[in-house]
Amino acid sequence: MAVNKILVVDDSPTERAFLEALLVNAGFSVIHAASGEEGLDMAKREQPDLVLMDVVMPGLNGFQATRAITREETTKHIPVFICSTKNQETDKIWGLRQGAKDYIIKPVSAPDLMAKIEELG
Repeated sequence: MAVNKILVVDDSPTERAFLEALLVNAGFSVIHAASGEEGLDMAKREQPDLVLMDVVMPGLNGFQATRAITREETTKHIPVFICSTKNQETDKIWGLRQGAKDYIIKPVSAPDLMAKIEELG
């Protein structure tokens, strides 16, 4: 599966800008959402090739939004990478149980992220 369009879901404008710049410079098309609810709506509407999901957000958190995306009939084919500062092994296990394909600890390493995206293709 070729990855072209990536949805970044993060409540931090700084983190969204950082990831967007990194991904756009690598040739990806980037859309973003500032909350779990908005991310879920955008995933349904935009059908991105990949979702990068923060965990700690007000309202619907990243674990809940990941579970919804990976179980919803219209979005379950979209891979989700959780990108979080929550770095405990239990967080990673929980994220993967919610349906995430990978769990990336912030700050995100550009080479690591690109390698993980390449593995999808």
